[in-house]
Amino acid sequence: MDTLPVGQLSRREVLCGALAVAAGALVRPALAASAAPLPLITKAIPSSGERLPVIGLGTDKFEVDERAAIQGEIQRLRQLGGSVIDTAAAYGDAETLIGEALAGSRDKVFLATKLTASGRGYNGDGVGGQASFERSLVRLKTRKVDLLQIHNLDGVETLLPQLREWQQAGRIRYVGITTSRVAQHGQMIDFMRRYPLDFVQVDYSIDNRDAAQTLLPLAQERHIAVLANVPFGFGNVLKQAQGRKLPPWAADLDVTSWAQFLLKYVISHPAITVAIPGSTQVAHLEDNQAAARGRLPDAAMRKKMEQYWDAAGG
Repeated sequence: MDTLPVGQLSRREVLCGALAVAAGALVRPALAASAAPLPLITKAIPSSGERLPVIGLGTDKFEVDERAAIQGEIQRLRQLGGSVIDTAAAYGDAETLIGEALAGSRDKVFLATKLTASGRGYNGDGVGGQASFERSLVRLKTRKVDLLQIHNLDGVETLLPQLREWQQAGRIRYVGITTSRVAQHGQMIDFMRRYPLDFVQVDYSIDNRDAAQTLLPLAQERHIAVLANVPFGFGNVLKQAQGRKLPPWAADLDVTSWAQFLLKYVISHPAITVAIPGSTQVAHLEDNQAAARGRLPDAAMRKKMEQYWDAAGG
């Protein structure tokens, strides 16, 4: 995921608090269903036709003191049919931890990372551009990545020609740009119109539908794949959901938890290719991955989901 705005609750604070309280009610149904898995939902990357499972894994909260838990989570992701892992040079130890966890199984995941021209990020080390990319490859223990993205639109004009060279050289397979802030949607739309892109990554949730007004339709028009970040709204949406009753008709969507409800809303948008909720615990990963199976809401059901959420004060 992208940078956490100042003053917002971290995903860890919400997931370890609100979700832990409801773990028995929310996670166990997803685990129980794993005995007879529903069909896995995949979507195609428009520029190539390659299909990806619709729920991936965000890694912005990966920390070195949780190495064993993170290795277990990545292993479980693969067992459940997931393949997309999204990280960034700016995410502290995340790339290193992912590289360790993927030893011997790199070809089984769709690996995405990010860089900037300036090198600005959580660690503030000032390493950007080519130096950042070379360091990412070392950390990830790989010679190439599936998707390289320009983080928070930092240096799009400067970096895109370089990314294209790396793509032609086979060091990256797809090129993209990212944001996690509504304030940058207009700028991202401009870049989407000006440059050929394989992917964009944008903030989108049932409580933040701004991207659906102009950005997502443009992605469809331009045949650009979309990764949806912060589908739980930096944790705030999940926190709100814990005080609400899951609607009985959620069962019609093979949904047994609020996390699945929120994720199925996101991935059912025709423009969304993959949602990348962050997690650092296997139980949360399993609950999220359950949203990648079974039925998806159609347009009428999506409207019903919005109305139910809004009526409860979303």
